This record gives sequence, structure tokens and C-alpha cells, in this order.
Amino acid sequence: MQTGAPEFVLGVDIGGTFTKYGFVSRQGECIGENSLPTHADEPFSHFVARLVQAVEETRQNLGYPIQLRGIGMGAPNANYYTGRIEKPANLSWGDVDVVGQLSKYYKGIPVVITNDANAAAIGEMRFGAAQNMRDFIMITLGTGLGSGLVANGQLIYGHDGFAGELGHIIVDPNGRMHPNGRRGALETYVSATGIKRTVFQLLAEYPDESELRNLSFHEMTGEHITAAAQRGDKIALEAYEYTGRILGIKLADTVAYTSPEAIIFFGGPTKAGDLLLNPIKKHMEANLFPIYRNKVKLLISALEGRNAAVLGASALVWQEIEKT
Repeated sequence: MQTGAPEFVLGVDIGGTFTKYGFVSRQGECIGENSLPTHADEPFSHFVARLVQAVEETRQNLGYPIQLRGIGMGAPNANYYTGRIEKPANLSWGDVDVVGQLSKYYKGIPVVITNDANAAAIGEMRFGAAQNMRDFIMITLGTGLGSGLVANGQLIYGHDGFAGELGHIIVDPNGRMHPNGRRGALETYVSATGIKRTVFQLLAEYPDESELRNLSFHEMTGEHITAAAQRGDKIALEAYEYTGRILGIKLADTVAYTSPEAIIFFGGPTKAGDLLLNPIKKHMEANLFPIYRNKVKLLISALEGRNAAVLGASALVWQEIEKT
């Protein structure tokens, strides 16, 4: 560590295809943003060695010295308590000691990890829409549905580090099959993939003309669905209504557990804006226990368009540093 140099932490987001990283100040300034292929089929120790090499090359190329105060990481199925990634669906590493392996290269500085949705929640609390909030729920919408629950200013981890997996609460026990073998999980309906499944279900059930009929499942994107809905396409509009109803009802249940000030949404499907938020709000309010009605704000992340995953991971370690 070089005394007098500006203080930064390293934020790392491990994804199934790419791993993103950057150096982040206490105020959220992000420098040296970069990425490398994850290559999740290689031994984990090889990945860590490649990550460290890439990070140090980026650090040397900054053009000025920095103090590296800590390393924060977000990853699927990462456990804050154990420092491990445990059986992630889109990585073939099984159960690996991330904190232990990285600490071999960075002795004497804190290294912490949590799942990517929890990191997003902490990033939102430090740098985004949840600043000055002590009670909120973070919902990340992408291939799946991730979530982070914050109560009294603290992220809820539960006894084993895996609390807050709202994507896996059950909508219908006889419903859609999840890759993990369970039926009817929320994320099979309300993720980007789930919305596409809904569109194809509606196309099969209804004869309405739709510009979406000419697209295959693999060709269709959220942008296609949103653009069609904005042009008044009945199938696309019904898909957002259906999605909003399911998510609104389940969020009404979730509000009863933590009584949040706000629910904050992040990810590709949020680009639909009010096409999605209005049905969520309508069905959530209709199903809330009356004492909670008209108290919970629905907000879009203030980190959209920034490297939110890296900011979230960095916020995690800044939080740890400030505890000491």
C-alpha cells in the first residue's frame, strides 16, 4: 500500500460468461473498468490466477498509484459467511473457496463476497436510489430473478447466508418447470426468460395478430416485446399484465415480512418502464394487507447505465471496512 495515494477498493462481478471488475472510491468513482472471460469450465485456481494478472495489469496502466483497501465480489450462489461459491447453476466449479484463494494473492486486506443480487442491494444503498433508506427490497431481473432484503439498514443473510431468494418462492406448485427440478418458481414467470415463455404461451392460446409471431424463442428479446407493447400489440401488452399480476401478488406477500419503504427494480425488463411497473403496482396494492397500502414505493434502480455489479461489489467491501 502506498501512503498518500488515493484510496480505492476492487469490485469484481463473476458471471457465467464474463467477469467484470473496476477500482471504486468511497464516493462511487469507478476507474480501470475491464473484463475477462470467466471460462467456468477451467479449474478455479486458473481463473483466480488470470483474474489477478488482469487486475494487476489494469492497475499498472492507471498511470498513478492507488491504495487498494479491499476486494468485494458478487457471484451466483456466493455465501457471505463462508466466502465460498456453492454449486452455482451457470458455473461448473461446484463448491470453491473464493475468499481463501484470492487472499493468497492479496495478504492483509479484506476480501468479501456475496451473491450478485445482495451486492446490487448494497450498491443501491450506498450509491443509488436507496441512499438514506433503511428498509427496502432489491429485485434484479435478468435470466433469473435475484433479490436482496434490507431491514433496519442491514442486509438479511439468514443463518446460512442464503436468505432472500424470492425468485424461488412458488407461484403454482403445478406450474412451469425450473432447471433445478422444482415447479412454479417465481423466476420462471417474472425473469426475462419467463416473460418470453409467457409470450409464447399467449401466442399459442390466442389468435390475435401479433408482430411477435414471426420470431423464434431464441430470436426474441425483451426489446422486441417492449417495442411491440408500445405499438399496442395485444399479446405483448397481455404478457406484461400477466407478469405484473404474478409479481405484484408475490411482492404483496413479501411486504408483510419486512414492511419496506421501497422496492427497487434493476435489469433488462425494467426498460419496459410503466408497461411493467403499472401492472405490478396495481396487483400489489390490490393484494396488500390494508395497513401496508399506499406506503411502498416502486422505483427503478439509479445505477442503470453504470457498472452496477462492480459498484455493488465495491460497496460490500467499503461497508466491511467502515465496520472496523
